Amino acid sequence: MDVSAEHLVEQARERFQLQDYYGAIHLLEEVVTAGRAFADAHHMLGLSYSLVGQQDQALAQLDRALALNPHYVEALVHRAIVLNELGRETEADAAFRRAAQVGGEPRQGFAAHVAAKLANQHAALGDAYLGAGGLPQAIGEYQEALTLGPAFHDLRYKLGRMLLEAGRALDAREHFEIIVRARPAYLDAAAMLGLACYLAGDGLAAKAVWEECRERRPEDPRVEAYLAMLARNDDAVPVAVPASGGDGDPPSRHPSGRSGRKKKS
Repeated sequence: MDVSAEHLVEQARERFQLQDYYGAIHLLEEVVTAGRAFADAHHMLGLSYSLVGQQDQALAQLDRALALNPHYVEALVHRAIVLNELGRETEADAAFRRAAQVGGEPRQGFAAHVAAKLANQHAALGDAYLGAGGLPQAIGEYQEALTLGPAFHDLRYKLGRMLLEAGRALDAREHFEIIVRARPAYLDAAAMLGLACYLAGDGLAAKAVWEECRERRPEDPRVEAYLAMLARNDDAVPVAVPASGGDGDPPSRHPSGRSGRKKKS
């Protein structure tokens, strides 16, 4: 079964909190090797490597985190610490200065590191609403989170899935397009972009997206299922929108037909 990158990162975070840094490294390496990691996963992997004394690997991962998000204050600070431990004091001083500069750049009137914390708190509240059945409220909290952290594509991905679940396919499509432009290698987001296009009535766009996904990850069963659906006749089977907390399962039959649309002729 294809385990989502989101689920692996959450497991790694639990291992990290239990100070099982090798366990966190094992899970996070699986994510980054598949090219499915966001900046926070690279940051956590770098920090884990640092805590087990593997500073060169730590630096490489922190650099990858900053390549994805140059304003990642925590990654800048930890990079400076690692450089200092490697004896590269001049570079460490420069990294600390850069962290101080970035930390002072306001977002919505807040310093960057404060805005990042507030964004994560909005997301946590959104998760609580979602768990209680409050999908509209959860969407609102995630939208607030992205106002404070527009580069937090892991949160944007969750928001896109929730918007699909709420029947707002066009809005979801916009968010998945932003992610795919920023992270072309993140094929889970691309697969969901295809689904958003399909549910918005744009079967041609969905086909183009999914065919590209198949070329890049031919073993993904979801993509094959989506393309098989498009190849059927005009009485196409409706698509069940994956729940926002799931792994993006293949399309399945839905007896009420409320969750999908027929393919355009």
